Amino acid sequence: MRGAPLVGSVLVLASVAIVAQQPPAPAPRDPQRELTMSVVDGFTVAAVGDCIIARPVSQTPGFAPVGKIIHDADSAFGNFEGTAIDLSRTPAVPQAEFGGVWIIGAPSVAKDLRAIGFDVMSRANNHATDWGLEGMRQTSHLLDEAGIVHAGVGEHRAAARAAHYFDTAKGRVALISIASTFTPLSRSAPPLGQAPGRPGVNALRTTRSSLVTAEELRALRKIRDEQPAGSVRVPEQEAADELELFGVHYKAADHRGFTYTMDPVDEREILKSVRAAKQLSDFVIVTIHAHEPGNWSQEPADFLPKLAREAIDAGADEFVGHGPHQIRGIEVYQGKPIFYSLGDFIFQLDLIEPVASDLYEQYKMDAAAATDAEFNAMWNRLIFGGDGRRWPGRSSNGCNACRSRSAPASRSSRGSG
Repeated sequence: MRGAPLVGSVLVLASVAIVAQQPPAPAPRDPQRELTMSVVDGFTVAAVGDCIIARPVSQTPGFAPVGKIIHDADSAFGNFEGTAIDLSRTPAVPQAEFGGVWIIGAPSVAKDLRAIGFDVMSRANNHATDWGLEGMRQTSHLLDEAGIVHAGVGEHRAAARAAHYFDTAKGRVALISIASTFTPLSRSAPPLGQAPGRPGVNALRTTRSSLVTAEELRALRKIRDEQPAGSVRVPEQEAADELELFGVHYKAADHRGFTYTMDPVDEREILKSVRAAKQLSDFVIVTIHAHEPGNWSQEPADFLPKLAREAIDAGADEFVGHGPHQIRGIEVYQGKPIFYSLGDFIFQLDLIEPVASDLYEQYKMDAAAATDAEFNAMWNRLIFGGDGRRWPGRSSNGCNACRSRSAPASRSSRGSG
């Protein structure tokens, strides 16, 4: 019995030794501190909208003053919309599913954009796979060679969602690129079991609902219910104020228009990417390619303000929209800028070549008689020429840019642009 206290003492000493060897507990996280913009005061970002570039532009007469704004910024951002490829060296072909026109640029445009001063560019948009995955991958390779950090496409969904980083003397910049306007086959997907992931863009799926009056909704329901048996699926349960008919979702409302619902999985994963990016960088740019509710609307779709504010709450320091080929409004939220659309910076749709045969057929133009330049002139006038405010002010090198400067949160200038 006298040996028992000794054994107990040994056990106590061993326990003390084990406790002493354990590493100290990590300091508690401060989520608010993680969200603080930590670049050096005076850090500047030059941000532009779509860069639809077929040929180098840096040596264009008159471009130098604009290029200087881009070049002098600590970081310069734009949306690379299209594909840069050498058709003689790639199996890329124009895809049957594309963004409205097959945008293609010479391989030299990547280095030209870097020479202008762009160091971060988004890739998630409806033209990312116009020339297939081969075109998407060669564009990535050319941008890498040029030294441009780019985000928004990848070999699977996690890669497309991930932030990419650019280091400056004043801090580390993270870029997350999203597309709510995209071709269905371009949407990336994660692997599952033996099924590999799908390459493509970082897509944010949305469901659009057309708003109609209660009386109109009843009329639409009557039309649906009177269709031949089996031709229209009637759900077992549906909300009294909603209806789906012929591929269109309707909601009853006291005004006309559209409302959008974001896919909750996409929304959650995108915001997680923003939070993760902020934890590894000093300044986070979140950007989205969104044509919704339409190119002719000066108002953003109703999901965009929600997404932009959520992104800033998750750590974004700047939210940049593009897609509708026009300037939309600016909002300052929590002292940080939201640009709902910065329009077009480089717009060379009139210089696209070659033009695939499908477009000649679609627009009933004789490919044997017309040149690609003649087709492009017709197409641009048809698509963009209906509103006199838009086309006359647009040239192949038309430019719209915005510059923002960082400052401490206590100063009202923070995030102004």
